[in-house]
Amino acid sequence: MNKLKTGEFYGTHYQKSALENLIITDTEYTHNKVDWHYHENPYFTYLLQGKLFESNKRESYYLESGNLLFHNWQDAHFNIKPPEFTRGFHIELNENWFLNFDIQITDFEGSINLKSPLIKNSMNKIFVESKINDQYSNLSIDTLLIGIFSNLKEAKEKNSKNPIWAKKLQELLLEEQIDYSLKNLSSILGLHPVHLSREFSKYFGTSLGNYIRLIKVNQAFNLIISKKFSMTEVCYKCGFYDQSHFITNFKRIYRTTPSKFLKIISQC
Repeated sequence: MNKLKTGEFYGTHYQKSALENLIITDTEYTHNKVDWHYHENPYFTYLLQGKLFESNKRESYYLESGNLLFHNWQDAHFNIKPPEFTRGFHIELNENWFLNFDIQITDFEGSINLKSPLIKNSMNKIFVESKINDQYSNLSIDTLLIGIFSNLKEAKEKNSKNPIWAKKLQELLLEEQIDYSLKNLSSILGLHPVHLSREFSKYFGTSLGNYIRLIKVNQAFNLIISKKFSMTEVCYKCGFYDQSHFITNFKRIYRTTPSKFLKIISQC
């Protein structure tokens, strides 16, 4: 079985940045199939474009644009790529990174499919910082990664205690075609709207409205990266009712407009 050393990923790298105790790569996947292998260090895979099938000894994932995985270094897996353009963003962290911030890597075993829009929002910000790549980017990326692992650990501790309705609601909110109104969600779950509204932040780490906003804006983020759609198309594909609403929400979360964000990534 192949062992990939630090910074090694199958494909062609658009960007490969070595920061303190971590390596970031922006990679086009060029292999139709990659046989069983594992990596020397823990790392994140964030699929930016295309599709990918990945399987380890316990689980299989059909990944699409916007899907995010965390792999511990001992997790062996293989990949199959359909005949289309596929691009992944990776963050590989060495042992010193975890030691420096007193994070126990043993708390995160195997492969983890990260669905939380809060975590994806942090990963999107890391992607932007990797493109800016100035003297403050390493600090910003470290801070965002610490937040991701804190969120991961907290979610792991809470997961077994979460009520059934919270687990069902998470899946509902990730569906593309659904009425996000409090009345509709409460009806599906069999809960009183006041109870759902009051209890939501306890299990999801933010308000219901902000959680839904993050889902929509994160989706827009990925569509903009693909450069396949106009801003008007992105706006309506993500469920915003007009351009002004789209721009306001995007700027609130990413501190820049969608057009300026496209300019940033196009210049890198």
